[in-house]
Amino acid sequence: MTSSFNVNDAAGYEQLMGRWSQKLALPFIDFAGLADGERILDVGCGTGSLTFALARTGNLGEIAAIDYSDVFVAEANRRNTDPRIKIQQADACALPFADATFDRALALLVLHFVPEADRAVAEMRRVVRPGGVVAATVWDHLGGMPGMRMMVDTVAALSEGGRQLRARYCFQPMMQPGEMKRTFVEQGLVDVAETQLMIRMDYQSFEDYWTPIAAGEGPLGKYVAALEPVERARTDAAVRDAYEAGRADGPRSFANVAWACRGMVP
Repeated sequence: MTSSFNVNDAAGYEQLMGRWSQKLALPFIDFAGLADGERILDVGCGTGSLTFALARTGNLGEIAAIDYSDVFVAEANRRNTDPRIKIQQADACALPFADATFDRALALLVLHFVPEADRAVAEMRRVVRPGGVVAATVWDHLGGMPGMRMMVDTVAALSEGGRQLRARYCFQPMMQPGEMKRTFVEQGLVDVAETQLMIRMDYQSFEDYWTPIAAGEGPLGKYVAALEPVERARTDAAVRDAYEAGRADGPRSFANVAWACRGMVP
C-alpha cells in the first residue's frame, strides 16, 4: 500500500491537522463505543491523537496502533508513556495481526489517504472478533471543510494546476455521501450506521493557518512547495486575501464536518 498523505515534520503536521484530529477523536470515540477491558486497534495512528484519547477515555486492556509513516510512528512512540499502548510501523492493507485479535478497530482520518481503502476495511474486519466493531471517520473535503476549500478554490482560480488539485482534493476515497457505508457493507460488516461529526478549527491569524501548508505539509502543502517563486508569491497573496476576507488579519473560525461509519463483525 502507498499513502497519498505526505509528512515532512511531526510538529508541522500537528499545526496542520494534529490539533484538529485531537478534537475530532472525542466525538468519534463516542460514536464507535468502548467497553472496559477491550483490546483496541488504531489504524493510521499518526502522532497519536486517537491512540492517546482512547487511553484517557476508557479503561482499556490494550491499545495497538499502526501507521505507514516512520515519522509518525517515531513521534507517537516518543510521546507514549502508557504501557498498554504498543505502536509500530505497518500497512493498513496488510495488518500484522492474527484474525479476531481485537474487540474494535478504529481509523481516524485515514481511509481517504489509502488508495485501496476497501482493502483496509477488509483488514480491519479480519482482525476484529465476531461481535466486535469496525469504525472510521474521514473529512468531507467537498462540502464540509470551508477553511481548506478556501485555499483550494483560490488556487483553482489561479491556474490549471490548482484546478487539478481541487479535483483530487474534493474526491478522495470514502468522502462522498454513503460511500464509506457501502464499502463497510460490501466488506461483510452488519448493522452499519453512518453519521456526521462536527468540530471547529479556530485559527489565531493567517500565519497560524498558512505556516504548515507553506512548509509543505500534507497534500495542499505538497502542491504549494512545488510552485515556482513567482507563482508561489501570487498564491500566498491570494490565499491571504481570501483568509482576511476584507478585514484585518486575526482570528478566524471554521466549522468542519467528517463522515463517520460503524459496523459490526458478524
